[in-house]
Amino acid sequence: MTVFAALYSDEDMSALVARLLRSRGFDIATVSEQATLGKTDREQLEFATSMSKCILTHNRVDFERLHLQYIDENKEHFGIIVVPQKNAYEIAQQIGILVSTLTADEVRNQLLYG
Repeated sequence: MTVFAALYSDEDMSALVARLLRSRGFDIATVSEQATLGKTDREQLEFATSMSKCILTHNRVDFERLHLQYIDENKEHFGIIVVPQKNAYEIAQQIGILVSTLTADEVRNQLLYG
């Protein structure tokens, strides 16, 4: 069992969020680091899933839809965390608390709001 969920931030998320979370010891990758900039939301979720990572996004509408499609298709993902647009320090704090509170297994296949 993995204790903390590994994270993958989509292109809407500030790179500073990733740096702040990484400085707190969290495993996080970004679209720029993975050379996935410009991929569709579905491709981003598939990529995150292939890396066993939970995706962080501000894009509530599209990722709520994708989550429901995954359920309908009996597909699994490693979690989706939708975060409102705030400053990077607030986002990193909220995500840090959320990811520290839930295990990777508890985040898996869930749509969460940070």
